[in-house]
Amino acid sequence: MDALADKKALNWSELGFQYHKTDYRFSAVYENGAWGAGELVSSDLISVHEGAPSLHYAQQCFEGMKAQTTADGRVLLFRPDLNSERMNLAAVRTLMPEVPQAMFIDAVEQVVRANYAWIPPYGSGASLYIRPMLIGVGENLGLRPAKKFEFRVFASPVGPYFKGSGLSVISLAVSALDRAAPSGTGSFKVGANYAGGLLATRLAQQLGANEALYLDAREHRYIDEAGSANIIIAMKDGSLVTPRSNAILPSITRRSLMVLAKDQLKMPTAERPIDLRAEFDQFDEAAACGTAAVLSFVGKIWFDDAWHVIYKDGQSSGPVMQQLYDLLTGIQVGRLPDPYGWTHAVKI
Repeated sequence: MDALADKKALNWSELGFQYHKTDYRFSAVYENGAWGAGELVSSDLISVHEGAPSLHYAQQCFEGMKAQTTADGRVLLFRPDLNSERMNLAAVRTLMPEVPQAMFIDAVEQVVRANYAWIPPYGSGASLYIRPMLIGVGENLGLRPAKKFEFRVFASPVGPYFKGSGLSVISLAVSALDRAAPSGTGSFKVGANYAGGLLATRLAQQLGANEALYLDAREHRYIDEAGSANIIIAMKDGSLVTPRSNAILPSITRRSLMVLAKDQLKMPTAERPIDLRAEFDQFDEAAACGTAAVLSFVGKIWFDDAWHVIYKDGQSSGPVMQQLYDLLTGIQVGRLPDPYGWTHAVKI
């Protein structure tokens, strides 16, 4: 059987990071202290009460995942157990019911299977992006938790988040705005964090950057993260470092890259405060990383009213980040062995 004959007629290699309506999504409702069984539905619309806390008080959280096709036709997820864990941490923080891990993974698998025709073929550079989400939908008015919640999982085929991601260089601009305080919700994947960052992204783009870069809220000195991705830096001393902060999202991609750097590249690794201005001249390579961004090379950073260059003109990447990109994506699409058991095959 020709697998491509079962796929949608899309120009897979030209896809951007935009929404495409697929055939099915999963929906389950929590009410009266229990989760319903849930089911696949065809409508891409959610009906919620006008008083729903998700609309007024941002009582909602979400995850980002990808399903990718291997050369031999298998479909792989990447560390879905960690997405489940991270969603439940956000649920607890925002007073929502946890989604049982078995239910979470089963829902994701159902959506992947039901939308098989939308999964980009191997080698296309695209993937099926999966968005699990949990929202407060019940009738409400005062500032208190919802009594009813919906867990939904939908999917869309996407291309790179940053055009040419993994092949070209992006730029970041330090934002004068704060993303989150150390004891706030910055370490949880909740929608309010992203709404607050929209202006910072626009201001960064007006400077010619792809994305905003946030420094710590207390001193505006230490790197936190970019608007849609974590940061990793290869230092001139041969180490790979990433910011330590209670205000940033614990990226699954970043966690995996740090393991690969230590185990496969034999690099010293550290999660520590990184003083942008004091340490910039010690940066050898830098990258933004995450499910959507994968690993995107950072060529220059705007701060103190000037561009500060990491990669010189014509240089598309550095050897450390290229090796990490190749290792990560090789495991994710089954091109390389997975000694860690990170990939999860979906039975189609």
